[in-house]
Order: sequence, then structure tokens, then C-alpha cells
Amino acid sequence: MISDHFAPGLGLAGGALIGLAAAGLMLADGRVAGVSGILGRSLVAERGDRGWRLAFLIGLPAGAALASALVGDLHGFEITDGTGRLVAGGLLVGFGTWLGNGCTSGHGVCGMARGSRRSLAATLAFMATGAATVFALRHLAGAS
Repeated sequence: MISDHFAPGLGLAGGALIGLAAAGLMLADGRVAGVSGILGRSLVAERGDRGWRLAFLIGLPAGAALASALVGDLHGFEITDGTGRLVAGGLLVGFGTWLGNGCTSGHGVCGMARGSRRSLAATLAFMATGAATVFALRHLAGAS
């Protein structure tokens, strides 16, 4: 269900926090906050490199849970699809991040901020594909 509640302040605050976290990781450790790369390399990380990766990954849902506990339900978001569709979607996203050599956080947040042409191309491809998917689902397939 799409919410009719428009809250640009929440989006601005969330974007600022994402940017602050990405800048903090880059400044503190010289690392890019690309979630797919952090996840993928945590599975085969070198000794001494796994701790910060796991802390970063655990912090993602923990931060969302903390925000929800402090502020309450912000969006009325609820997962209603079955496990099969969620797994299929996860596999497609994983394949896309492998194919694109990164994800929206790595390319869209960190790469764009560094002026990477490869990240610009990847981000444009992500956004165009997302827009085309929404158009197809809403206007061609009749989904809401």
C-alpha cells in the first residue's frame, strides 16, 4: 500500500544520515560504504577485516529498529508477498549488484560523491530501470 503521507523532512534527515555514515566510514577507514560489497566481502574477509563489516551490517537493521522504537511507525510499511517472491527478488538484486559491480549505496552515494563516471553510469541505469519497472507495473500490468 502506498502512503499518502508526504514527509520530505524525514527523507532529508534519512539522506543526511546516510551521507554522514558514508563520509564517516571513508574518513575514518578509507572504505566505501557499498552495502553489497561489504556483505559480499564479509563472507570471505581477510583476518581482521570481518569485524567492521559485520558491525556495519548489524547496524543497518539495528538502526532501523532503534528509529522505529524512538519515533514509531514512520511509513506504514509492511511486507505482504510470499517467501518465494521475496527470495526471487533478493536473488535478482544480488545478480544486479554483481553485474553492476556495486549497489545504489556504493555507486549512488559514495561513487557519485567521488565523481566516478562508472558510478554515474551505474546510477543512471539503476534509476532508469526502476522508473521503467514502476511504469510497467502500474500502467501496463495494472498493479498498484
